[in-house]
Amino acid sequence: MRLGRVPVVAGLAVGLMIAPTGGAQAAPKPTIKQAKAKLAKLNDKADKVVDRYNTATEKHKKAQSVYDELNASYKRKLSTVADLRQQVISAAVNSYKLGGAAAAVPGVITSDDPTTVLGSLALADQVSRERAQKLAAFDRENRGLKAERDKAEAALAAADDERDAVRKERAEVLKLIAQQKKLLDRLGAYRAGDPNSTGIKYTGAASGNAAAVLRFAYAQVGKPYVFGGTGPGGWDCSGLTQAAWRAAGVSLPRTTWQQWAWGASRKVSLDALQPGDLIFSNGLGHVSIYAGNGQIVHAPQTGDVVKVVTLSSYGGSIVGAVRP
Repeated sequence: MRLGRVPVVAGLAVGLMIAPTGGAQAAPKPTIKQAKAKLAKLNDKADKVVDRYNTATEKHKKAQSVYDELNASYKRKLSTVADLRQQVISAAVNSYKLGGAAAAVPGVITSDDPTTVLGSLALADQVSRERAQKLAAFDRENRGLKAERDKAEAALAAADDERDAVRKERAEVLKLIAQQKKLLDRLGAYRAGDPNSTGIKYTGAASGNAAAVLRFAYAQVGKPYVFGGTGPGGWDCSGLTQAAWRAAGVSLPRTTWQQWAWGASRKVSLDALQPGDLIFSNGLGHVSIYAGNGQIVHAPQTGDVVKVVTLSSYGGSIVGAVRP
């Protein structure tokens, strides 16, 4: 079959191919305009998924921290109980050697509920005050131990649930990233970035904390966007804003949603922006740093790098701004 020539239209990428078996014509590739529109949708979706991924990761870290703390407490209490148990045994043995009524003390050690045994003993008459205090301490520790262990187990279960959620979010993000990279490659627009980039020098008029923030952010220019990235070789949008403000001595939460909520009482209007302010966009799926003179510095999305652009050219739907 003879194929006719296809006219070349500016801005249009049309592909023809002949199938190995029948010479069937493949569907044309999307135009650059269509490809960019699809990429914009993927970027918007990825922003939201990445933020959910970051939020799940943060929750998992906190759950793991709670478990570690409770587990350490559990182990300390085990050690304390073991020591108290030995003291009680020693007291019981000594009392037994003396032939006193404290021969009943071993029942406290083996009982599931030492309180009932303690209640049946007139300790003041059978053992010294010091030994009675040791027995009471053993009882308190033993009763509190199970509650602490249950808390630790619950925290561990929560950590496991969070880990599962993170895995699911990660799989979704990786799938989106694969689509983005494929599309960017087709457009010849994929930018790998340089993890070792030293960036550019900030020469603006900002002072104080804002100057420190922008010096840090500008030094990251050229480094790749990495989902979940917190540096130093790659960043996602909120990872960059968090690290930049940390360089100025201000502690921000990790994700865009958390940063927006953190700044609830610090919101500023867009016509009053100052260098260092955080600008939230795309349904709170993205955050950038205002650099002054109508410019922002940010980590855009997969296939791009940390860069400085004009706010007017950014194109994202702005939700609002916060001044840390």
